[in-house]
Formats: sequence, structure tokens, C-alpha cells
Amino acid sequence: MKQLLILSGKGGTGKTTVASAFIKLAQAKAYADCDVDAPNLQLVLEQSGQPESNDFFGMPKAEINTMLCAKCDRCREHCRFDAVSVIDDVYSIDPFACEGCGVCEIVCPVRAITLKPLVSGELVLYKSETVVFSTAQLKMGSGTSGMLVTEVKKEMKAVDVGADLAIIDGSPGIGCPVIASISGVDMVLIVAEPSVSGISDMERIIKTAKIFHAKIAVCVNKYDTNLEKTRAIRDYCQQHEIPYIGEIPYDEKVVKTVNEGLTIVDVFCDAGSAVQEVFNRTMKEMNP
Repeated sequence: MKQLLILSGKGGTGKTTVASAFIKLAQAKAYADCDVDAPNLQLVLEQSGQPESNDFFGMPKAEINTMLCAKCDRCREHCRFDAVSVIDDVYSIDPFACEGCGVCEIVCPVRAITLKPLVSGELVLYKSETVVFSTAQLKMGSGTSGMLVTEVKKEMKAVDVGADLAIIDGSPGIGCPVIASISGVDMVLIVAEPSVSGISDMERIIKTAKIFHAKIAVCVNKYDTNLEKTRAIRDYCQQHEIPYIGEIPYDEKVVKTVNEGLTIVDVFCDAGSAVQEVFNRTMKEMNP
């Protein structure tokens, strides 16, 4: 099963709008939302039936048994993350600051500290005999987004629905969830924005994707809002021998359509027609 990952260097570029349209056009049997900090693909791709939901355990967190604590201060002295605090001579560990490294547990002479599993998010899996959709929601303050993305992809691939193609909606930016989502995919389609920051973000995500030796292509969303920057993106792709897949115009119908829980190829609109062309060229690039 080939995997197509759709990314953008920043949020608000239209990545999920393009991903949801691709899923409809491909009649994809397998797809996933790896934007675990703010998943929203399910809003425009209505699912039937109840999903399977499971807790996701990320990094463990340290806890102090105050009844055993000898107040030796060694845990606070060795904590690199300043997670240990002392209030009224009582030691405690801030779960948001704790990275679960376990140093405090090792140095505690009376074994008052233990690492305990902590629920860091929720894995959600919709599946039937013909379709699988994997998504997740990371808990606020949890720093294990990359691990959760890996689990989302594992759950999608574990369900055999006879799919030849999986379409993955990635996270914006170049952080851990993006790196985890790129790993193992066959092609990355970058949705770029024609702006100064959009070009900078696109260049960063291209550099990141190249590290993983993934095939890369670029399309521009709302290209007609800045024709000069759109031309700059096209020129950049030509200079770096990156396939320039196409352009999608700004279309007022897009917001209205998405707000109604539909994809832009569910209605007739200029953006929907353009994304059809982008999809066709992407499939040709992915399957030469």
C-alpha cells in the first residue's frame, strides 16, 4: 500500500481541505489524520458507526510518595527539567515539566519516587470491511506527539481493507509529529501559501522531507492572492527540480462548503475543479 502524505509548513494553508478532497477523489479506503494536536479531518469526512477508542500512554511521569520521602533534596538537585519543587518542606513533581527520564527515581535513596504510566492522548479508529480511518487527539501539555502519530499510522496499516493507496493528513510545521508522519511514506505533497512566510515554511518542510528521501511535489493554494509569490514558488521548484503540481485559486465557496461538513469536490466550485487537476497530476507523479 502506497502512502501519500499531505503537509504544509504552517497552519491555515489549506492542507486539510486538499487532503479531504483527495480522499474523496481517490475513494480512499485507508486514510489518517496525523495532526494529533488539532485533528479536524473528521469534520468534513463523516464516518458511519462508532469508532474504537483507546488510551495512548506516552512518556511515564515521576511521582513522589511523600510518606517515604527523606527530604534529601537529591531529586531536585539532579532534575534537569526543574520539575521538582518544595513547598512547605513537601516535595512534589510537576507532571507538565517532568520528561519521565527517571533520574530522580535512580538517585532517590529511599525509593520514594516511581515512574508511572500516564494517559497522554486518545487513539480513535473508524473501521469497516471496506474503509479504515485512523485519528487521535493529544492531551494538552503532553509532549509525545511524534509517538502518537506513529501509533495512528500503525493502526491504519494494521487494518486490511485491500487498499492500494493511503492518504495521510499531516501536521503543520516541521516538528516531531511531521517527522513521524514522513517516515515510511512514498510521497509528500506540500501545500504552499503564496506569501513571504509561506515560502520560508515551504523551504523548511522540503529540507525536512529530503532527509527522509521521500518523493516531493508542491502545489499552491490561493495562488491568485499573490501572483508574484506564486511565481517565486514555481521558480524555486524548477531550480530545485521539485515537481510543481498545480495551483488552486482563492474561492469564497471553500469556507462555506467546509463549514457545511463537505469537501470542496462535493460541490461545484473553482477550487474544487482546480484540486481535481492537482489530484490527477499527483497520482501521475506518484505512479509514473
